[in-house]
Amino acid sequence: MPTSQPLLLSPAPSKCSLEMLTHHYGDVYEHSPWVAEAAWQHGLNEAHDSPDALAELMGLMLQQASSEQQIRVIQAHPDLAGKAAMAGELTQDSTSEQVGAGLDQCSPEEFARFEALNTAYKEKFGFPFVIAVKGLDRHAILAAFEERLNNDGATERQTAIEQIIRIARFRLIDRATKS
Repeated sequence: MPTSQPLLLSPAPSKCSLEMLTHHYGDVYEHSPWVAEAAWQHGLNEAHDSPDALAELMGLMLQQASSEQQIRVIQAHPDLAGKAAMAGELTQDSTSEQVGAGLDQCSPEEFARFEALNTAYKEKFGFPFVIAVKGLDRHAILAAFEERLNNDGATERQTAIEQIIRIARFRLIDRATKS
């Protein structure tokens, strides 16, 4: 019975200098290279060459960050189906993730609903709605959006951080499968 090779990142994070790690993996967290820097400073070994292990460590760095740092990471994310997406101003990762969820195929009514929800959400929480869209369609995303608007601020900040960690894991796995 053939055994599959473990999924590994290239370049191997355990072999990277701080600058090299930041160059290759610093953008996994939207406009927040400090998360990769914190992981490097924590210490990387060969186990961290797998996307899951690096995602776990980077997620821990974000979980242990101050609430102010966490909010800045959340705020670095674009609105879903928002003006930046329409104008083509998203990062490459965000663009492909939103397209993969069909957010570029929204009807005018759905775009209007996203815009209204984005506004209501930011007014309530002070940061954009973040969800790992991989495997979801726009209908599921809109339903989650409406449900999460009922959360309190602390719950929603933690939920957003958990979603950001999922996004980072998906991005690392995607990079490992392409290398």
